[in-house]
Amino acid sequence: MPGGLATAATRIASAIGVAAVAAGAWGSLIERTQWTLRRVEVPVLPAGADPVRVLHVSDLHMAPWQRSKQEWVAALAALHPDLVVNTGDNLGHVRGLEGIRRAFAPFAGIPGVFVNGSNDYFGPVLKNPFSYFGGPSVNLGRAAELDIAALHAFFGELGWTDIDNRATSLDLRGTHFEFFGVDDPHKGYDRLDLITAAIDDLRSDDPLGDDVWPDPATVPHPRPTVTVGVTHAPYQRVLNSFVTHGAQLMLAGHTHGGQVCVPGYGALVTNCDIPRTQVKGLSLWRHGLRSAYLHVSAGLGTSIYAPVRFACPPEATLLTLTAARPARTTAGSVVGSA
Repeated sequence: MPGGLATAATRIASAIGVAAVAAGAWGSLIERTQWTLRRVEVPVLPAGADPVRVLHVSDLHMAPWQRSKQEWVAALAALHPDLVVNTGDNLGHVRGLEGIRRAFAPFAGIPGVFVNGSNDYFGPVLKNPFSYFGGPSVNLGRAAELDIAALHAFFGELGWTDIDNRATSLDLRGTHFEFFGVDDPHKGYDRLDLITAAIDDLRSDDPLGDDVWPDPATVPHPRPTVTVGVTHAPYQRVLNSFVTHGAQLMLAGHTHGGQVCVPGYGALVTNCDIPRTQVKGLSLWRHGLRSAYLHVSAGLGTSIYAPVRFACPPEATLLTLTAARPARTTAGSVVGSA
């Protein structure tokens, strides 16, 4: 190679190297702790219903020393949400529950529902980050078991309900909500075959449910109902099943929004089989002739072995559920009505 071309190539390579180092420093030292609250409106309530505010948190991957994350999450209680939905991967260290207690203690008494992620069962392990380009991550068999029972006990103290392969209902600001969820699909713990029975059991215990009031005309005051499906990992088989079972809104985490994204392009990987364009935020999920709103949280944490985010800041989301109309995010993007 002629001397001039060699010099130019060296300069280009050096510039790329400097840019890569700068991006890595930004992602690991700055953006990784740029805690962000997104606000999204979802037009899913019946006409005339009062708005319902739902705080969606996910993927904290908490370690005990992560005080700024704990303090930021704790401060979200000042938003006074009507409901908290936690979509899993709370723990990121064998002592992660210490930080989770500090983060969520102020939410005691605020209703909540939760499902498990794999990192509520098992601690993080060192992985080759390029392996994610080959498909969803796999269990390497070296992970420490975490105290998920203690995590569940703490959430129970807060008043939150476990909906792993279960269903529950709540009345929030005059609207009746039915929630069903599954245990972590990434580990294959989801039992989609149990959803129908869980919903049937829920409605059979409902004094205004169809099993008790078979004739709608005999229901004294029929309540408007919104059905919500909750999962940690948004695998297509799960989302399709949720839509089939009547979900109008679905909440998930797991993807970290791609974690390392390319500005103007978005996520490079999803760590599941969801389309890359739906890796975070609010969208419509269609299955057959039905559709439902899907909100995927980019989450608040990272593995302690991959402490970097780029073009994808850590986030929690305050969803304001409103009567049916086009949904608008604070960034100005519009999602059509389901």
